[in-house]
Amino acid sequence: MTTTTHHPIAIIGGGLGGLTLARVLHVHGVGATVFDLEASANARTQGGMLDIHEESGQIALREARLYEEFLAEVHPGGQAMRVLDKHARLLREDRDDGTGGRPEIDRGTLRDLLVSSLPEGTIRWNAKAVSCRALDDGRHEVTLAGGEVFTTDLLVGADGAWSRVRPLVSASTPAYTGISFVELDLFDAEKRHPGSAELIGGGMCFALGDEKGFLAHRETDGSLHIYVALRADETWLGSLDFTNRGTGGAKAELLRHFDGWAPALRDLIAEADGPLVPRHIHALPIGHRWSRIPGTTLLGDAAHLMSPFAGEGANLALIDGADLGRCLVEHPGDPEAALTAYEAILFPRSEVAAQESAEGLEAIFDASAPKPLLDMFAQFDDAS
Repeated sequence: MTTTTHHPIAIIGGGLGGLTLARVLHVHGVGATVFDLEASANARTQGGMLDIHEESGQIALREARLYEEFLAEVHPGGQAMRVLDKHARLLREDRDDGTGGRPEIDRGTLRDLLVSSLPEGTIRWNAKAVSCRALDDGRHEVTLAGGEVFTTDLLVGADGAWSRVRPLVSASTPAYTGISFVELDLFDAEKRHPGSAELIGGGMCFALGDEKGFLAHRETDGSLHIYVALRADETWLGSLDFTNRGTGGAKAELLRHFDGWAPALRDLIAEADGPLVPRHIHALPIGHRWSRIPGTTLLGDAAHLMSPFAGEGANLALIDGADLGRCLVEHPGDPEAALTAYEAILFPRSEVAAQESAEGLEAIFDASAPKPLLDMFAQFDDAS
């Protein structure tokens, strides 16, 4: 017989946004339970570097009372940036002098910081939500993969692009943006790949042209993480052989797409270590929003999945979690007032960011790139 338990606040998803919400509630004496599908905090690697913006992500970390701990983990030099063309000519270089407002941190390090800040038992690992439904009394019922069922007064969907909670409030689903990534790594770059290490520099590097390119950054462990990015049909990645780690398969196909590019850039593909990882880039509609539905809301990618070309995704997840937590604390006993206040902040902010992300995509993958990206950076310079 299925046992049903009750949780006053249930957060589906243990990413940055869900954990920030739980942390902000915790520091104000409010309990919540986070349900995450991973087997443990370290079940998988958490991705690459994040630049945490002073106007969003850093504010969230202050709300969570973790700002000093965050500063202790930032990557010195990580705010450096280079823009190259397809011939590997350096067209712009910004050095990291330590005064910028977007310090870099490893995603896994930031997530570990949030996980360790929560009381034991707050996070339920190996707890994948498979279905959610509204009950007649305003509560919601969630079924987990193992058959466990629980009810909650407040259900928060922090469960990413393919959210199980989103259908409760919205019929929208993510659509393919026309951009495909293949992720790859060059390990111990200074020793094993010195030419690539010198090319990429100490932070982020864009090498663009012909509606494609390389988006690369240096990791804190000394490796280089590369996104090989192209405009492509949605079926293209499925046609590549990712089982062959040698010079054949996906590597050969990627190199074919970069015929005529500088040998130093092609080497980023040819010398890649370990597996290549395919990734489609999806986005929800710009301006995605929903009517107020009692007892539930969304944050992060579940609310406003967008392409990564404005660097806003993680920052929005952090500030969404902090704002929702703050609104709940400011409206004790009145969750509907809290959710209304939160969504009034969420919707316009995410619409602006989604528009910027879409514009960034067009600039990076323009036929005349990298010129549109350089023009965009020049506008930022003039505005500052």
